[in-house]
Amino acid sequence: MEHKAKSRPAAHAAPAAHQASKALILPVAITSPVEIGRLINELTQLDETMMQLELRDPGQAVKMPKTTRLLDKLAETNKLNLLKPEDRQQLLKFLKLIHEHAPVLKMSFSVDPAPVFMERLATWLRQEIHPQILINVGLQPNIGAGCLVYGNSKVFDFSLKQTFVEQRNLLLQRLMTEPKVEAKA
Repeated sequence: MEHKAKSRPAAHAAPAAHQASKALILPVAITSPVEIGRLINELTQLDETMMQLELRDPGQAVKMPKTTRLLDKLAETNKLNLLKPEDRQQLLKFLKLIHEHAPVLKMSFSVDPAPVFMERLATWLRQEIHPQILINVGLQPNIGAGCLVYGNSKVFDFSLKQTFVEQRNLLLQRLMTEPKVEAKA
């Protein structure tokens, strides 16, 4: 009787550990809600194509659908096989959950940021803020350098333009004072 009581909590702990091991990870190469939407569409099309292939005659020649680099990276990171229907469904469920509930940070830059920069930014944001945060990138050429960050109810201006506005008096003061020029004989 005592032996059964000890084994019962272990039986309850196993499903929790199994679920924890099945937690999926969003690679840093995937940074925006637009990319999540594209991945959902691609995975849905892949799933439909694979189901159609199962219905065909086994002797027919079949061309396998190609997948994008982002979907390949997502499957590889999570050690999923896209040929298995249960893996595709698990990944699709994860992507839909991310698309609906992940926090989105809007950032505006003067030029389109490089993919390497976006991956580094996503890495930092996911470590410091939220593991599935997404970044919606906008362009505002008038900010010069830096960026604008939009939260739910606040805007943070990290642009060069804003720095010049804040330091206007100092800039004018420095421009008005004549530098001392020494004459060389």
